[in-house]
Amino acid sequence: MASTVSAAVPAAPADANALAPAVWPEGATRDDRGRLVLGGVDAVALAERFGTPLYVLDERVVRGRAVRFRDALAGAARSIGSDATVYYAGKAFLSAAIVRWMLDEGLAVDVCTGGELAVALAAGADPGRLGFHGNNKSLAEIERAVSVGVGAIIIDSEIEIERVADAAARAGRVQRVRLRVNSGVHASTHEFLATAHEDQKFGVPLDRAFELGSRIRSHESLDFLGLHCHIGSQIFDSAGFAESAERLMAVHAELARVAPLPELNLGGGFGIAYTEADDPAPIELIAGGIARAVEAACAAHDVPVPRLAFEPGRSIVGPAGVTLYTVGTIKPVPTDDGWRHYVSVDGGMSDNARTALYGAAYTVRLASRTSDAPAALVRVAGKHCESGDIVVDADWLPHDVAPGDLVAVAATGAYCWSLASNYNHVPRPAVVAVRDGAARVIVRGETEADLLARDAGIEASADATVTGGTPE
Repeated sequence: MASTVSAAVPAAPADANALAPAVWPEGATRDDRGRLVLGGVDAVALAERFGTPLYVLDERVVRGRAVRFRDALAGAARSIGSDATVYYAGKAFLSAAIVRWMLDEGLAVDVCTGGELAVALAAGADPGRLGFHGNNKSLAEIERAVSVGVGAIIIDSEIEIERVADAAARAGRVQRVRLRVNSGVHASTHEFLATAHEDQKFGVPLDRAFELGSRIRSHESLDFLGLHCHIGSQIFDSAGFAESAERLMAVHAELARVAPLPELNLGGGFGIAYTEADDPAPIELIAGGIARAVEAACAAHDVPVPRLAFEPGRSIVGPAGVTLYTVGTIKPVPTDDGWRHYVSVDGGMSDNARTALYGAAYTVRLASRTSDAPAALVRVAGKHCESGDIVVDADWLPHDVAPGDLVAVAATGAYCWSLASNYNHVPRPAVVAVRDGAARVIVRGETEADLLARDAGIEASADATVTGGTPE
């Protein structure tokens, strides 16, 4: 990856210390020393106790957003005489603690690999409250999902119909399934995140849904719940969902006239604010727009309103997360419009790959202090051997940002830990949950000893250097 990202440069802020409420976790503030405070714990104390880089997740914010999305989506469904099941999409960030938080708050959990299934089960999840996704589920994964009693398997291709049916028959079970289809709706999002257009790996074409749904029904070992569609990610309003629902309902109605089809799953993809330029509509407005579109489509096709299902992930956990870094070097670089300061930190694309993958924009602030210095345009760079190793492409920090400062990047709760790697043999950071002034590790940070232990060419050594982990 040789090129750097290049996002639009935001306007210089009036105050480079300010925390935009739409971007930072609810309740994030600064104490009288100017330190960032998350969940009642100051960032410097977190860094001193757990090291940096460090993922910090505000438990109250995660739980609160889970309840808000559950209530908004279920409430909108009830307004049209239906109900809704809300799954937390575990791919955004999954750990045993997260699974328990979601189940506590009345959500189901969506997994998409055998590993994610294993985490959910180890956390004590009732398998009946799990959905199992994936475009290439192995036979072993399918058999395990069936054997433990997963609530629904989302069939992603024609070949999976026979595979799931056979596994269920051999297990003596009737497996509930959904059929993932591509509605042809292109969400307003990054090309690689738009997942309902035809030329991509997920789902089956909408014009084959009736045929394949009928084939599912031909198997006594399968219980066909309904259609599933996911139109993309970082979607800020209900228009795409509404259009997709209208298209899906035509096929749903055709299938429902043959036999009852109780459910319609419209996936997830609800967007969040990474910067002040992002303006997602409140979930209550989006949910209402989706419900009205479903109701109108059902009336047009003269079919009952089905039970609805949704799969939010990023929108629940993303805004609750902040990543802390320690600044290493500062490098002023001339640009066409003046100067940009490269602020290099002790993490990078190994703990946040989204900027390099998608050109994602993020917000950064000093976390260990405030400053009255003028704002300087910065690019927060990582420590990896790649020019594309950028965490924050363009934002503003006080001009006196210096080595040793602690900085915080907002809205990193989703797809940062999940996409983390050991590139350049950098250990992956810990994840710490904060709540009411207390902090606890929910995912242990890796050490160099962990990395060495996996290398079969290195004999175990008691004096292996241990860095980058959680000093707990």
